[in-house]
Amino acid sequence: MFLKNNSKIPLDKFIDHALYDKSRGYYMNSNPIGESGDFITAPNISIMFSEMITIWLISFWEKIGCPKNINIVELGAGNGEMMYQILNTVKKFKNFEKSSNFLIFEKSQYLKKIQKKKLKFENIKWISDLKFSKFPTIFIANEFFDALPIKQFTNKKNTWYEKYIINKKNSFEFIDKKIKKETIEKLLKFEILKSQKFIEFSPLGNEILRSITNIIRKNNGGLLIIDYGYNSRKMFNTLQSVKNHKKNNLFKNIYKADITYLINFNYLKEKIKKLKISSINLTTQREFLLKMGILERAEIVTKNMPFSKKSDVYFRIKRLIDKRQMGTLFKVLFATNKKNNFSLGFEND
Repeated sequence: MFLKNNSKIPLDKFIDHALYDKSRGYYMNSNPIGESGDFITAPNISIMFSEMITIWLISFWEKIGCPKNINIVELGAGNGEMMYQILNTVKKFKNFEKSSNFLIFEKSQYLKKIQKKKLKFENIKWISDLKFSKFPTIFIANEFFDALPIKQFTNKKNTWYEKYIINKKNSFEFIDKKIKKETIEKLLKFEILKSQKFIEFSPLGNEILRSITNIIRKNNGGLLIIDYGYNSRKMFNTLQSVKNHKKNNLFKNIYKADITYLINFNYLKEKIKKLKISSINLTTQREFLLKMGILERAEIVTKNMPFSKKSDVYFRIKRLIDKRQMGTLFKVLFATNKKNNFSLGFEND
């Protein structure tokens, strides 16, 4: 038991330990992605997801004048599937391939080994910080921000409390600890709305956003985020644990289950604006993939396929775009400098 009897820690410290402890952490010792794992991501459902991302990357590179050097950085590459498929697709676009420096920002040594094995014949650099040469940089974050530790605060009768976890005789429980409103606002970096009775956000996520937006402002580029979440001003509790594709009790299977939350995209947009990146587009994964031409691509690919293989291709695409599956739960956000005026995949009908 990492928490001694009667001792307590804030929620984000608990999550950080459960997921990222060097010797026992969930992401540090296992590959959770896939049908046999705890969850599955879009690149592992259909190759066409990564193909659409690649076409989008090339289009943005063209929009900013085809720079001779551009960094393409994947944040948290999981089992390496998306980067693998991006690099396969890029080989058909020689000018872009020649101009691109591919990098992976990865904390887990375990997942890094899996990525290196999958990508052993590719020219990729693994990085442990977000410090770059002065080239335009595109960051891709597919289900990255939802895996970062979060804090939660609740307002009860005009008093704010932070969620902590206490060990009571080797059993974990939630407790609330009083906190000043000003302390929360210092962490958030802006004032709490009077209507807000609950706040959930990742301080580490904010730090990473600050580093990324600094690079985009100085060197040009952009940030593409694909994640599950909601877009409303009002926040609510979305903390959850997942094991074997099902919800899990947060205090059970510690180190052996994922802990995650839904991204509040309204908060994300406001945060990015305050970091002086003013061109922000948001849509659903369904609309983004449809506008990028995923169905047209499927039609070309399946033209001469037998029925069984063709139906499998469309079954997988349905998982990505169906409103009852990933289609609307997953959102796509793109942030860039105002001068770029790039909205491919986000156009209003």
